[in-house]
Amino acid sequence: MKNKSSGQEKITALYCRLSQDDGREGESNSISNQKEILQAYTKKNGLLHPKFFVDDGFSGTTFDRPAFREMEAMAENGEIATIVVKDLSRFGRNYLEVGQYLEIKYPTLGIRFIAIQDNVDSESNTGTELMPFSNIFNEWHAATTSKKVRAVWASKAAQGKRVSHIIPYGYVRDEKDIEKWHIDPEAAEVVKRIYDLCLSGKGPSQIARILEADRIPTPSEHFISIGRNPCSKVTAIPYNWSGDCVADILDNRVYTGCAVNHKTTRVSYKVHKMIYHPEEEYQIIPNMQEPIIPEETWLRVHELRSHKHRPTKYGFTSIFSGLVFCADCGKKLYFLAPKKDRPNSQHFVCSSYKNGHHGCTTHHIREVVLKEIVWESITRFVDFVRSYESVFVYLLEQRNAKTRSVDLKRMKRAVENNRKRIDEIDVLIERIYEDNVKGKLTDERFLTMSRKLEEEQRLLKTETEAVQSELAKEEERKTDLRLLLKTIREQTDIKELTPQLVNTLIRRIEIHEAVKNGNEKTVAVDIFFTGIGLFSVPDSEELSALIAEFSKHSA
Repeated sequence: MKNKSSGQEKITALYCRLSQDDGREGESNSISNQKEILQAYTKKNGLLHPKFFVDDGFSGTTFDRPAFREMEAMAENGEIATIVVKDLSRFGRNYLEVGQYLEIKYPTLGIRFIAIQDNVDSESNTGTELMPFSNIFNEWHAATTSKKVRAVWASKAAQGKRVSHIIPYGYVRDEKDIEKWHIDPEAAEVVKRIYDLCLSGKGPSQIARILEADRIPTPSEHFISIGRNPCSKVTAIPYNWSGDCVADILDNRVYTGCAVNHKTTRVSYKVHKMIYHPEEEYQIIPNMQEPIIPEETWLRVHELRSHKHRPTKYGFTSIFSGLVFCADCGKKLYFLAPKKDRPNSQHFVCSSYKNGHHGCTTHHIREVVLKEIVWESITRFVDFVRSYESVFVYLLEQRNAKTRSVDLKRMKRAVENNRKRIDEIDVLIERIYEDNVKGKLTDERFLTMSRKLEEEQRLLKTETEAVQSELAKEEERKTDLRLLLKTIREQTDIKELTPQLVNTLIRRIEIHEAVKNGNEKTVAVDIFFTGIGLFSVPDSEELSALIAEFSKHSA
């Protein structure tokens, strides 16, 4: 049979498909086994010009598969005479779409369809009467398999195991234990560099261009070089990093050594649209593998990326961009650089005022002035902490002890009590439901009681979520303090303000409105340090008293 439009002989399409779930059923569904069966059948039955179309690792519940799409394009172009599959389930597991192809589309195109092991042949009309029932069964099989897989995931998560099987760039799987990951030294160094560049004030796109200029292979190219994706081909530009790829690395918390479960899910086994869960719903399991990035570094980068900033129209950025806020309205201050040849004119101004909102005033400060203020504050602060670290930690403990220790115990106790009560309400609702079914409780009384219990449970869940958020913030504050102390210990001699130093030590800068004092204006600036907030270095008299108090406490 020939293709009328081109005069070429039509082919026999031999379609093979295997998903991860199918692979669990053993060799019978393997691609190699399917190929052997199809090849033997075409040879025995004299089907001409066979060509394989293989989708390895694709679910049958969707028809968005590369090889299938290629086959469909050829079918619509009149290049296929016959399509042969091992069985109907290899073609697909969505009975509505399968029926659309096999009962309407292929007959219209004059394409013969054969499913060998289901004894289906559209040319002789063999097996077609039972075909719809086979397709329904295949979809049912997909539905039950999906439930089993989800149950396995839920069980693994409940046992504190990672759910995702994807190994990120920077790690390799243990050859003997698939649950274990090891650091990939070469890739891990690139990951560390990406985080350092982000702390130095570079955005994902800027980092991507730096890596490309330094001819660092992209993750996909690196995987090919170590044999992780042997079927992939090396691209013409193996250093073509993208900003999205860098952003994914910066957002991936597993580099701190933890596992992150419940980040995403799919609508259903038939609808493969990805649903992204909010961060508060993630399950974080610590100490699952050796960390590449310290937890405190990841949290600081995460915080910085939440305050993304764009360069000015002349391409300027400030080392303080994303950190400067209005002390009165709380909005960010815009960084403005009017002209290239006038660096002293670069300044910050309240975004609320600049955008025409009359609820705030200018809160203007030049960047050179802000640099002097921050430089003085950081050098004084670092000198004090480096010289009197024990006293500094004691001072913080004293400042927080009265309020935080009692509050933390109260909050943890509240969470525990709330959880117990939530579980008790579930039991109570079940009991009154049973009493209602048995006739011991009227419908009206059941509705009244269940509504009260459900409302109580809803309020408890809301309160628990709020308290857990506060506890998480407290843990983040402790982590931030560790990062601050680590950074200060690493400083030998601060000669200049660098973006990395600023982004590591400072969480927020607040600018107050200028106050006139005769012919001069003064602007108050509050600097909030990472993990501790506002902090004033003690003067000599205060320091002497503090050292004496610390010595007495230590003794």
